Amino acid sequence: MSRYDDHGRDTGRTFAALPPARGRAFARSWWGRAWLRALEETALEAAAVTAGRRLARAGGVGAVTVRPGRVTAVVRDPKGAACRADVVLPRLSDEEWARFEDLAVEQAGHMAALLERELPPLLLEDAAVAGIELLPGLGDLDPACDCGAWDHCGHTAALCHQVARLLDEDPFLLLLMRGRDKDAFLAELHVRGTAEPSGATPPAAGVDAAEAWAAAGSLPPLPELPGLPAAPGAPPSFATGAPAAPEVDPAALEHLAARTAVEAYRLLAALRGRTRAGADLTAAQDAVRLACGPAPVAVTERLATGSGRGHDGLVTAVRAWLTGGAAALRVLDEDRDVEGAALARARAALDAAWEADERPVFHRSGNRWTVQEEGVQLRLGREGRWWPYRDEGGRWVPAGGADPDPATALASARLEGEVPAPQDL
Repeated sequence: MSRYDDHGRDTGRTFAALPPARGRAFARSWWGRAWLRALEETALEAAAVTAGRRLARAGGVGAVTVRPGRVTAVVRDPKGAACRADVVLPRLSDEEWARFEDLAVEQAGHMAALLERELPPLLLEDAAVAGIELLPGLGDLDPACDCGAWDHCGHTAALCHQVARLLDEDPFLLLLMRGRDKDAFLAELHVRGTAEPSGATPPAAGVDAAEAWAAAGSLPPLPELPGLPAAPGAPPSFATGAPAAPEVDPAALEHLAARTAVEAYRLLAALRGRTRAGADLTAAQDAVRLACGPAPVAVTERLATGSGRGHDGLVTAVRAWLTGGAAALRVLDEDRDVEGAALARARAALDAAWEADERPVFHRSGNRWTVQEEGVQLRLGREGRWWPYRDEGGRWVPAGGADPDPATALASARLEGEVPAPQDL
């Protein structure tokens, strides 16, 4: 339900308590996972995040109220004690909202999605490049709880996990938390999109090259670089009809150019701070990366040979790459032992993820924990995250991206139809 002040402005929405989340992931969407990642990066104690996850999974979070700059709920612990938990995050300024609306109007694809009441992830990425953060980052989720904790406690962490579930259903709640109701935002966009142009801008006067060179030391700084395009560019076709040069395969060259455009786009995004640049790849790993786009049969056969995996192995490797790049490929290939402190941390994470009567029966071999009767498996990566796998026709295949919570990863392994599908190879 919505609540309004005396001027008719929306001051918040309240959502009824959600049922317990046993056996399911808290965040399945891009924005839900980003919200939980902000919690994990902000909380000083990982134990508080784990306690909050268990409280939320058990149904301890009551009705959640979302209003500009704040989310609130009453959270009950297993003993029945209730605490009011609040999480505060900064609102966007009027100037930031104006720039965000400009970004939305500039791209026809963004406008079309928004007017269909969908929030396109690329719009949030473009806004982040322009310095407008809709998704919370490090330190943005400021906790306040009746229990007296000065940092995130189990109550505020449980509230954050429940908010992630709400964001899965309605990502426009991000806008409300940052200060704008969805309907008001969309109405403003409609006005902007249908406004008549105010007239052409007169062309700028020319400047003599010699004068510009002489004034170089006093010129204002260059403007900011434009944002990234919506997608990597497509290379020109090599089907010109002219005979190919000796030892040149036009189909392979065209595929290589397309994949190079994708990699260049990724590297440019890394320079803009939107993604992390990956480590140098081996030739076998790079063959898997190159196979992640549609390619002629002859090119695919060369990549299968170059990767040393054969056709079926390449299909599985491409699926791994699509879930997590080179890190996911290493998890697919390695079968290593886990000992000492690493094994103790893994066992503690598994114990904390489920109640005692709900914990699956795992059979461990090295870094792999398998629930044999379900045909699902967790693999522990070197970075301490859990990668979901499932048995498909006698072959273990990746079932999603890594997660610090083994219960969330196992829920992904149990879900059908959510594994990124490689192109036909």
